[in-house]
Amino acid sequence: MTTALSQQLISWRRELHKNPELSGEEFATTERIRRWLDQANIRQLNYPLKTGVIAEIGSGEPLIALRADIDALPIEESSGVDFSSQHAGVMHACGHDVHSSVMLGAALLLKAREAELTGRVRILFQPAEETFTGAQQLIDAGVLKDVQAIFGMHNAPELPVGTFSARGGPFYANVDRFVIRVTGKGAHAARPQEGVDSIVTASQIVTALQTLPSRSFSSLESVVVSVTRFHGGNTWNVLPQTVELEGTVRTHNNSVRAAIPEKIRQVIQGVAAAFGAQVELEWQAGPPALVNTEHWATFSQQVAAESGYRLKPAEIQMGGEDFAFYLHHVPGVFVSIGSASEYGLHHPQFNPDEALILPAADYFARLAEQALSSLTQSTPQAVNA
Repeated sequence: MTTALSQQLISWRRELHKNPELSGEEFATTERIRRWLDQANIRQLNYPLKTGVIAEIGSGEPLIALRADIDALPIEESSGVDFSSQHAGVMHACGHDVHSSVMLGAALLLKAREAELTGRVRILFQPAEETFTGAQQLIDAGVLKDVQAIFGMHNAPELPVGTFSARGGPFYANVDRFVIRVTGKGAHAARPQEGVDSIVTASQIVTALQTLPSRSFSSLESVVVSVTRFHGGNTWNVLPQTVELEGTVRTHNNSVRAAIPEKIRQVIQGVAAAFGAQVELEWQAGPPALVNTEHWATFSQQVAAESGYRLKPAEIQMGGEDFAFYLHHVPGVFVSIGSASEYGLHHPQFNPDEALILPAADYFARLAEQALSSLTQSTPQAVNA
């Protein structure tokens, strides 16, 4: 690993950071990545994608994949770094610029050792992770065809640089979204008895929903119900006719996940009936739980230890990650690498330590090489265990 390569990857990361693009709009980001890959003579595959880049290194079989995400968030940056976002209201507040730089670095390292690879490494620079649509776009385009294992990462701001965390089995949660519309009867704020107060009804619904994790399901189950948007009314002296709530449910148990919508419907209908209001629920199923393959989780930890990382047991996460879609098609593992930011993911002051980039790039290059060697020597049953 050289200082020049580290400086190059940090430079690319900062260029991406200054020019963030929202999910599905990563046109300039796509062109930048294409240009950098072209400069390194890394071949790119032609898939029917609006944004995103698929690169490949090596030849023959087996074939494994590495994945980076490239989109940003609708957040106004306030980190104060001198390479802050130049696009108002858009920021790489989740570190996808870091993930892209890591996989670009892995691509360069693998390209330098291409002649020694015992197969092919396909690198996915995926759009639209934040909207949980990008992975499925790539799957539908056929990028997983013949892929025998897939690997990805997320930076972990709560962990020090040089720390690595992974686990076999369930890791990230099922992610579902709901919208609740409460319809009452508008009235003058001074004469509430003449109406049906949708704000009071909606407020009671918010409180009642919090009983679901503790009273409708076992306390041993991981269930989070969060109302994140409450919108109603447009002036100070009128009780609004309607209020709209929006939020998310996070689970790991698929049986619990399947039962939640009806439980929510029962709660909101009961509360609405008590206040004389009408209510409707819109349910939007998001990405499934991310479940790592046990074999590849152990394998990834072994390579991390050889690469000099300090291993830390991974805790189950309630966040979501559309890498889960890939793992429903092929085995693999999603890992956490420490980024030591004082402020967490999706915060306007999020500022990961760039010292993680080069070691992570070296790690994924090693992981890819060793995974290819392992697949060459192993039976399919062994790696799918």
